[in-house]
Amino acid sequence: MPSSLPQSIDAIEALLKEANYVADRSLATVLYLSLKMGRPLFLEGEAGVGKTEIAKVLSEQLDRPLIRLQCYEGLDVSSAVYEWNYARQMIEIRLSEATEETSKEKLGQNIFSEEFLIKRPLLQALEDTGRGAPILLIDELDRTDEPFEAYLLEVLSDFQITIPELGTVKAAEPPIVIITSNRTREIHDALKRRCLYHWVDYPDATREKEIISRKVPGVDARLTAQIVAFVQKLREDPALFKLPGIAESLDWTNALTELNAISLDPAVINDTLGVLLKYQDDISKIQGSEAADILTQINSELEKSGDPAA
Repeated sequence: MPSSLPQSIDAIEALLKEANYVADRSLATVLYLSLKMGRPLFLEGEAGVGKTEIAKVLSEQLDRPLIRLQCYEGLDVSSAVYEWNYARQMIEIRLSEATEETSKEKLGQNIFSEEFLIKRPLLQALEDTGRGAPILLIDELDRTDEPFEAYLLEVLSDFQITIPELGTVKAAEPPIVIITSNRTREIHDALKRRCLYHWVDYPDATREKEIISRKVPGVDARLTAQIVAFVQKLREDPALFKLPGIAESLDWTNALTELNAISLDPAVINDTLGVLLKYQDDISKIQGSEAADILTQINSELEKSGDPAA
């Protein structure tokens, strides 16, 4: 049986922390309201800050199926909602013609029955799963175009989908909807109005340390402090094309652990920057003297702060 929905903001925070997701109070609040009010939650923010992970955590902690629609340019109804199994329909038509046992009218009804329907994520999310309302993750909506956004309005307004050959499919229990966007373009106001909104920002140093300690346990405290301080400094650099998110921080921590590093030094930073930064121009800018200067600065700041990990 699926778990019941959390009944307080504190319960939401506890649920997230149990899955090692460290959220700030404002995110826990809007998530609680989304579940309580039955409204989709629209999460916007830079790539790698943990937007998609929210849906995964809810699925795991509430024991609900996770149905994911990964968005991309050119996404259409046949890929997102449903399409007919044309190959099976043609076989059915050929068999009917060969046996002459079915009238044309009955054949038309048969081949446009649910048996020949291929259900895509949006239609699947409206079905009874036997495990409670599923978690519908519409990931990176900003990658699609405006016509698809317009189609989503019916789904998010009434949680129903119209199939001309079959009629309207309506959810007995609306899914829990999480929509994410990396803000490569603006999403239309009409869709946003149907959702609760939250901007997922980069974590501060304290929260990032806790995230790393939970996700990569056993890392030396000094190394964790250095990683967080280094990444936080990079995020202050407006010249970088793509700032590292928490996903990159975790990848870098794992990489340094695999290399048995116990602290940062210029050589190990230069050798592993490709884990943290994803554009050659950014890597070239930081490698060498820039990385060494940042390391000297953060080590000095950690010592002055009296951080026991320093």
